[in-house]
Amino acid sequence: MTDATDLAQRAGDRDPRVGLRAVAALRRLLEQLEAVQVRGARNQGWAWQEIAAELGVSRQAVHKKYGRQ
Repeated sequence: MTDATDLAQRAGDRDPRVGLRAVAALRRLLEQLEAVQVRGARNQGWAWQEIAAELGVSRQAVHKKYGRQ
């Protein structure tokens, strides 16, 4: 978790170059974490609607993003 914490701290850096790079890295990390959790939920039998509700998106959006993986 220290890497994520470090990135979060750098995202608030006064130097925009440092902050933006950290934001981009956090975005990549978040996408990876979301994919892992969606895959886990599907493996446990969750419906797309259940996953979508937890993510705060539509069923169609989550299915489009992860349905073919």
